[in-house]
Amino acid sequence: MIELSLIDKSIIIFFFVLVLAIGFAVSKKSSKNTTEYFLSGRTLPWWLLGLSMVATTFSTDTPNLVTDIVRTNGVSGNWVWWVFLLTGLLTVFVYAKLWRRSDVSTDMEFYELRYSGKAGRFLRGFRSVYLGIIFNVLAMAGVTLAAIKIGAIMLDLSALETVLYAGGVTLVFSTVGGFRGVVYTDFILFFTAMAGSIGAAIYLVNLPEVGGISAVISNENIADKISIFPDVSDKETLITLLIIPFAVQWWSSWYPGAEPGGGGYIAQRMLAAKNENHALGATLFFNIMHYALRPWPWIIVALASLVVFPDIDSISQAFPNVAEDKLGQDLAYPAMLTMLPKGLLGLVLASLVSAYMSTISTHLNWGSSYVVNDFYLQLINKNASQKELVNVGRISVVILMILSSIIAISLNNAYQLFDIILMFGAGTGSIFILRWFWWRINAWSEIAAMLSSGLISIALTNETIFNLIFNDDGFPVYMKFPFIVLVTTIIWLIVTFVTPSDDNETLVKFYNKTNPGGPGWNYIKKNNKIKILKENDNWIVPDGIVCMLIGCVAIYSALFCTGYFIYGDTVTGFSFLIITIVFSYLLFKKSKNLI
Repeated sequence: MIELSLIDKSIIIFFFVLVLAIGFAVSKKSSKNTTEYFLSGRTLPWWLLGLSMVATTFSTDTPNLVTDIVRTNGVSGNWVWWVFLLTGLLTVFVYAKLWRRSDVSTDMEFYELRYSGKAGRFLRGFRSVYLGIIFNVLAMAGVTLAAIKIGAIMLDLSALETVLYAGGVTLVFSTVGGFRGVVYTDFILFFTAMAGSIGAAIYLVNLPEVGGISAVISNENIADKISIFPDVSDKETLITLLIIPFAVQWWSSWYPGAEPGGGGYIAQRMLAAKNENHALGATLFFNIMHYALRPWPWIIVALASLVVFPDIDSISQAFPNVAEDKLGQDLAYPAMLTMLPKGLLGLVLASLVSAYMSTISTHLNWGSSYVVNDFYLQLINKNASQKELVNVGRISVVILMILSSIIAISLNNAYQLFDIILMFGAGTGSIFILRWFWWRINAWSEIAAMLSSGLISIALTNETIFNLIFNDDGFPVYMKFPFIVLVTTIIWLIVTFVTPSDDNETLVKFYNKTNPGGPGWNYIKKNNKIKILKENDNWIVPDGIVCMLIGCVAIYSALFCTGYFIYGDTVTGFSFLIITIVFSYLLFKKSKNLI
């Protein structure tokens, strides 16, 4: 346990008071109706929404997860999440405007706009529970688990104490402030979190026992961890960390914050934007900051931790009070933070608290919006008043918080949860991408994909079934994820063609509302008896995909440029800097076609 100085305590208390003050200050306006409580009246600018997205994904479990990845698989192991940049930029340049045009209150409401009949209504209600409660609670549990580990390492707090202190303040703030309170405080949380992570990285890598970044890079025990790209001579590592993520994972898997085609709390922020261009600007800003700027402070601390704590045993010896079931590589991050000096320690703890509060408050408000708009209002009380709906939202926030806290206490590490969520969403991403542009996809397609990916993932947890499929005579183990994607895709395609299509009226209404364009709607445009009101002469997808690819080169180059400069390889760093500048200019010119 570390002793907090007066200045450290003052910084943390000031931050708590400030956040609560903002929540109560906007509570009256947030309580007017559900549009205010969940979307802040659809009046927010791109920069505020973009910062909010970054702050939300700047959660307490992310530095722990990155540390776990780096210590286990090296810097190149981060490709398991870096690959989601493709998903993010596809959302920016293709789907952001479509979501804003849909004018729905939640991405679950989309289902009744896109699909007809009882199947569409069922899917909306089922997904609201499936994502808003089950998956949302799992995601929050991972964030809370990280907070529990930080509390145990840095403050010698029990799991229950951490949940009561940090969770209690977040719960009060989220309940009264609504979405407006979340976004306003995210503005402050972003700068606090960035200052804390960068300050910690600079100080910790220069500790005498670490010796600076040069000593870290030249350390024999770390030499195989610093490469940004996987070792091409190691076939299994190359396939697992680079080929499968780029060939299959980015488009096929659903993951919170990186949903193919947009969704979840990213969609919530796009729907809260002033207009289509602000929705596009917000998501582009988020992806630049998320992938190009934020990873390196965490990576530096993770590499430095290998010098101070080379293995789990060394962490266990240094912190004997940590429960055995919570020991893991991810503990190295909070373990390093215990070495910070007064003042900086308070700022870093405040930044971790801010990261926790930002992520949890977003998940609570987002999950609550599903419970209210897509479950309670649709299935329980269609005539509920706005006041009643806001109250239901506040009650559901409390319930979601309690459930996630209970699960968090039973978990071991963040990577464990990352894998579970990734596998359960395998194979569903292609539907989320295609449903806007292919009329034949229906509600049964999505239902089939959800059930099959979930059931296959559960089945593969059985050792007998797993060994039957993945053995010397069958598939190698690294084919587990592609296997789930392949089987799930075959199942939902079969179901799509054997079930009835949606009725003409629903399809035409959806097309007229969102104007997606493309050859996937030619059948409806040629054969429907209801007039198509809009024709999209300049289909957004071709230019959108070009912008996505140019943007990926620009942002990845910025990521590599920063890394090589940190490593002291200025020649390679400048090379990637030139590529970043050139492709950023090309993106600026090309993206004008989409505005």
